[in-house]
Amino acid sequence: MAQLPPGIRFITSFSRDQWYRAFIFSLTFLLYASFHLSRKPISIVKGELHKQCSASREVEFNSYKVYAAQIQPVKKPSNVSQCGWEPFDKSNYQQLLGALDYSFLCAYAVGMYLSGIIGERLPIRYYLTVGMLASGLFTAMFGLGYFYNIHNLWFYIMAQIANGLVQTTGWPSVVTCIGNWFGKGRRGLIMGIWNSHTSVGNILGSLIAAYWVSTCWGLSFVMPGVTIAVMGIVCFLFLIEHPKDVSCSCTPSSSSKTFLNGASRFRVQMPTLNAKETSKPQDPEIQHLLIDSENCSVSLNSSTVVPGEGRHGTSAISFLGALRIPGVIEFSLCLLFAKLVSYTFLFWLPLYITNVEHLDAKRAGDLSTLFDVGGIFGGILAGLVSDRLEKRASTCGMMLLLAAPTLYMFSAISKMGLEATVVMLLISGALVNGPYALITTAVSADLGTHKSLKGNARALSTVTAIIDGTGSVGAALGPLLAGLISPSGWNNVFYMLMVSDACALLFLLRLIQKELRCNADHTLFKEH
Repeated sequence: MAQLPPGIRFITSFSRDQWYRAFIFSLTFLLYASFHLSRKPISIVKGELHKQCSASREVEFNSYKVYAAQIQPVKKPSNVSQCGWEPFDKSNYQQLLGALDYSFLCAYAVGMYLSGIIGERLPIRYYLTVGMLASGLFTAMFGLGYFYNIHNLWFYIMAQIANGLVQTTGWPSVVTCIGNWFGKGRRGLIMGIWNSHTSVGNILGSLIAAYWVSTCWGLSFVMPGVTIAVMGIVCFLFLIEHPKDVSCSCTPSSSSKTFLNGASRFRVQMPTLNAKETSKPQDPEIQHLLIDSENCSVSLNSSTVVPGEGRHGTSAISFLGALRIPGVIEFSLCLLFAKLVSYTFLFWLPLYITNVEHLDAKRAGDLSTLFDVGGIFGGILAGLVSDRLEKRASTCGMMLLLAAPTLYMFSAISKMGLEATVVMLLISGALVNGPYALITTAVSADLGTHKSLKGNARALSTVTAIIDGTGSVGAALGPLLAGLISPSGWNNVFYMLMVSDACALLFLLRLIQKELRCNADHTLFKEH
């Protein structure tokens, strides 16, 4: 019998369960990358919406001239000045552009609290599909303002508000799905790699938007809108919500210490431990940050949260019940300030580079992608370190502590030349996005499957929405504050970001202290 080809041997070396998990990992990665891809164009187009008044107003259409003419006759509107696209051509353009960011992010923050509650009561595949199709529509709607020569500020604000609301369907859905398929083993590393979809989406969105920004900025929104709508159709056709739907095992590990993240159709029965067993240290991977008592011992029989359980023990957890899970409030408030910093860079970095480096909108957009490249490595590094140390809060705290002085260096060194800007973009991206990535993925999944929930995995969507919704409040405040502060100088914006990093670290101090004390107690126990 002939030997199997190497490619076939490679395929058969993995089990059916492993292939399904790899497929879901890749699919959810692409789905949420398309969400961030559709959010990025506004930051790239800002440099085109408001130009330097000395710049020429002549528009170069190149190969898209004929295409644009078929949609709307190309002409110089009487109310378009040499400073850009009205109404963003006025001296208060930074406040107006900040209002666009604030409209989107405020709607996103409010909608996120509702999205998790709604999402856990509906099939994920349908909920996510509708959200992606609607997001594609409203993203493209913003770009249509270019083709139909719309200069009403409220048109763009309403497009941003509507898009912000429908985009809240994404995060709770994909985190719940990935949590269903992957257990807690090496969760930090797995989700650190998976969460790079944020940076990948930002990079692709920047490149797509920058390609058309100087010639036909409407397409900088239309093309990402079409992309996320197409991915919505892919979601409807291929997304598998839970491994039970295709007769796969619930977790990749058969360890008895693994807590299964079941779907609403079944429930994991947790073993009852006697008093002697509960006095022993639990698996550090499960208890590394979710500590109920002062001696770091959390019994499976204890319940700080009593989820409303129906006949089958699968009813959804209440909002207040989710808040009582140990660590939810601390990490939510930490994420508020961490996301404030991250989203200020997301929405204002290209314009900052344009002003400091004196580059055009396309080159500034391309250069800003280096911040997201650094974010990819930062997210993976945070997950790897937190798995190795078994300390999520301490890992976040360490990166936040380094981020503040790095931002100060960025504000000073970036004015010295392009090479210095490149280096600082990579370092800043890693330190700013590392804690943000860890909290929104591995930490949210840990908290959403906390043992006090007694196997009620339907809480995962609500917990994820609470944490990310609170973070989105910071995401809304950051760009708004940047728009208000930047007229007084970019240095003041960086001071605001450094203070925000310090506040994020402050909210983690209690959890960091518990982790260190738990580690000391565990070491003492091993010595005895």
